[in-house]
Amino acid sequence: MKTAISIETPLLEETDRTAMKLGLSRSRLIALALRDYLKQRRNSEIIEQLNQVYGEQTSADRPSSAQMKAKFRSIIKDRW
Repeated sequence: MKTAISIETPLLEETDRTAMKLGLSRSRLIALALRDYLKQRRNSEIIEQLNQVYGEQTSADRPSSAQMKAKFRSIIKDRW
């Protein structure tokens, strides 16, 4: 899909140089960079949500490694 965006001249010039070095079109480089940025942003949001959930637990609320292993074994055993 075609679209028009405004980019500062120095950034566009660096984009063109980088695209040329990588053997990519300007559009392809921008699409790859945008895809990577959005993926990193989603991952950061997921990590933030996980930190909020697990950060609220006290150490007494967290299962011990022995409890986690036992739970894992019971799940595996039930599937076999």
